[in-house]
Amino acid sequence: RNDAFELLKKYNIDPFHIQHALTVEAVMKWYANELGYGEDAEYWGIVGLLHDIDFELYPEQHCIKAPELLREGGVSEDIIHGVVSHGYGITVDVAADELTGLIWAAALMRPSKSTKDMELKSLKKKYKSKGFAAGCSREVIERGAEQLGWELDELLTKTLVAMAASEDTINEEMEKENV
Repeated sequence: RNDAFELLKKYNIDPFHIQHALTVEAVMKWYANELGYGEDAEYWGIVGLLHDIDFELYPEQHCIKAPELLREGGVSEDIIHGVVSHGYGITVDVAADELTGLIWAAALMRPSKSTKDMELKSLKKKYKSKGFAAGCSREVIERGAEQLGWELDELLTKTLVAMAASEDTINEEMEKENV
């Protein structure tokens, strides 16, 4: 995990991108544990941590440049496959990726700037506003809920819980790294 984090920082310096990677890592681990795949939680966390490794420097080659960067960093092929599989237009995007962006944007609009006191009702209001976090695809989020066999509210609630549970740890890591 430490090597993966150092590799991420080699190609990403923007605090937003680092925080997003840490958030997706935490949410992926939370979901692995929640859904009964706890023995694979670290694996999915690393996939989440590295999922946008190429986005900051190569946005036009997102998920295309990633395998090269990851191989140079000594990352295993199964993790590389997991990372590139989230790429929109290559396969399908991952609901957790899109949704964490939307939830974080909603949190930043709150006086607390936190997910920890956010309620589902507040999140749903932002979610329904087409102009809010317009870059976060509602279609991808809804398709993710459908693929899981969940109602949208269940996906929103669980992801919000996962983010709130990991927020302090992510903030501490951001401070420790001076990001």
